[in-house]
Amino acid sequence: MRDGVRLGVDVGRARIGVARCDPSAMLAVPLETVPRAAEGSDADVRRILELAEEYDAFELVVGHPLSLTGNATPSTDDAVAFASRLANGGASVRLVDERMSTVTAQQALRASGKRAKQQRSIIDQAAAVIILQHAIDAERASGKPPGQSLGTDEGPPPL
Repeated sequence: MRDGVRLGVDVGRARIGVARCDPSAMLAVPLETVPRAAEGSDADVRRILELAEEYDAFELVVGHPLSLTGNATPSTDDAVAFASRLANGGASVRLVDERMSTVTAQQALRASGKRAKQQRSIIDQAAAVIILQHAIDAERASGKPPGQSLGTDEGPPPL
């Protein structure tokens, strides 16, 4: 298991949820919801890279939204493009399967008594926590970094 802080990133059309883990990679916690920048602006990428620097994160774990059958969707293409922008900004980025993370986050928030209207401001962070926690748990169990690395010779992201 690699030690060090990682950020989890849940890419949405309007908002991007960000979570972080502790330096021991034991527990993911919500961090921030970053507004999605307008086309042509890199404000969202800059903010996430600032958070990575602020928390001394060595890696960004970005959710890779596939359909339940494992096929790519328009959201998949959007998340991969966003992850590539983060990698081009100098970050080490891994794409990890995030199927059902938002649904799981919604169920957990509903179970905690949050109404749908109250969930909007935190659902993206909760999904980022689920993505990151799954990734660090998978790495702990397998001894291998989770998902697919961007910017390496490991090949293209999985579809």
